[in-house]
Amino acid sequence: MLKKKSVLLAGHATSIALEPEFWAVLEGRATRDGISLAALLKQIDASRGRRPLASACRVAALQWVTQTAHEKGQAARGDLP
Repeated sequence: MLKKKSVLLAGHATSIALEPEFWAVLEGRATRDGISLAALLKQIDASRGRRPLASACRVAALQWVTQTAHEKGQAARGDLP
């Protein structure tokens, strides 16, 4: 089931509907970066090009999960300081 959130982007109110799992990743990333979810969504919006915003959010979440897993794998092997 999709969960909708409203945000103001580029001066326009918009709603984004994502699965709760994607919202959890995005909220975790925003917390880790010390920014609000709205600020993170503005970053995603600014860099999404022609991709729909919901798709850009899903892709960003997937990239961050993949990157984090890769970094944790390297740390477990001692590859990272």
